[in-house]
Amino acid sequence: MTDPHPARTRPAPVGFGQAFRYWLKLGFISFGGPAGQIAILHQDLVERRRWISERRYLHALNYCMLLPGPEAQQLATYIGWLMHGTWGGIAAGGLFVLPATFILMILGWIYLEFGQVPAVAGVLYGIKPAVTAIVLCAAYRIGTRALKNAALWAIAALAFLAVFALDAPFPLIVAAAALAGAVGGKLAPGRFALGGGHGAAKQGYGPALIDDDMPPPEHARFGWRRLAWTVGVALLLWAGGIGLLCGQFGWQGTPTQLGWFFTKAALLTFGGAYAVLPYVFQGAVEHYHWLTPAQMIDGLALGETTPGPLIMVVTFVGFVAGWGQAWLGPEHPGLAGVMAALVVTYFTFLPSFLFILAGGPLVESTHGNLKYTAPLTAITASVVGVILNLAWFFAYHVFWPQGFGGGFDAMSAVIGGCALLALLRCKVAVIPVILACGGAGLLLTFAQTWLA
Repeated sequence: MTDPHPARTRPAPVGFGQAFRYWLKLGFISFGGPAGQIAILHQDLVERRRWISERRYLHALNYCMLLPGPEAQQLATYIGWLMHGTWGGIAAGGLFVLPATFILMILGWIYLEFGQVPAVAGVLYGIKPAVTAIVLCAAYRIGTRALKNAALWAIAALAFLAVFALDAPFPLIVAAAALAGAVGGKLAPGRFALGGGHGAAKQGYGPALIDDDMPPPEHARFGWRRLAWTVGVALLLWAGGIGLLCGQFGWQGTPTQLGWFFTKAALLTFGGAYAVLPYVFQGAVEHYHWLTPAQMIDGLALGETTPGPLIMVVTFVGFVAGWGQAWLGPEHPGLAGVMAALVVTYFTFLPSFLFILAGGPLVESTHGNLKYTAPLTAITASVVGVILNLAWFFAYHVFWPQGFGGGFDAMSAVIGGCALLALLRCKVAVIPVILACGGAGLLLTFAQTWLA
């Protein structure tokens, strides 16, 4: 007899193949940034498929929010690991970024090969002010959530001044903010405690495969031996990759430096991709000169229009770096770009897998509501100032492309203002804004050509 209340029946067990197909599909539809991706995972896995209960889902999400790295990708990795062990986590996390990796390499090739074609240049002209508006909007949205009192406002302001006036490196700002948070948490704990956040589940959707009252499966139970093994394998994979690149290209070779730099970047992405972009900019543009400021802005625009986490923009950075350095010879710039993009992607996401596979069993051993610590609260506040500086830098290069002495690009500013209005007041999604601004830039190019 058919159950008249199917939602009260526990779903049938999910095999690895079925889960693999879902994670692959997710990699192609995960647009909308971390908030949109987390919402997709909730709708699919909690509400519709009921692979995991909402309380367990939020428990995993709270942990991922504490980690450096892309929280949506780490959340997918966590759920995949919880369902099917290590290979389940690798499949979920890897497929979350694999489609975007190949898409960005193709877009990078089109950009470098045809970026000077008038039509492509016109689209990019319209997209650049949109990216400036997106970064400014990110600073506003993070700021409204994070800056709850004068102490956090002060940390944000000092972070902005440290980058703007002193050109302080991003790791130093993070360390100083963490220290301020640790001290402030003891002296004034109320000012450094985050309220709200991802709390307890509010609604039930029926029994889930991984339900509230189910103990962790065998592979998800904490053990020191298992922890040591996981950390050891991850370190071996990292050291083996760095060693291979160093042996082939030397420590100062571009591939080796890409691996080393983006390993550090992966450990500093507290607060999301926008938080680490200033660090990537400082290193990739100003220190190593792997790409120009304009290329960095264009890369961010392309990253906004592809599925996967926004931090995937580093794949574009790697592709441009490989193409420009051409260490495989001038006749193979594309192959060098692909190799560099894969190196960057590997070293950027390897720590994310370590955090989940090593830390997941410890998290599963204590079901409760994880809280942000005072140092992380201060780091988030400093991130607002750093992102605001990044928005200013983008605005300078977009609205004064020849410097202050070269005149103000009023049309670009109009496009940026409209984009900001659409994002903040009209709540338009990022991709439609980018498409509209790119279309406006294309129309302006055609108009200028026709009038000429």
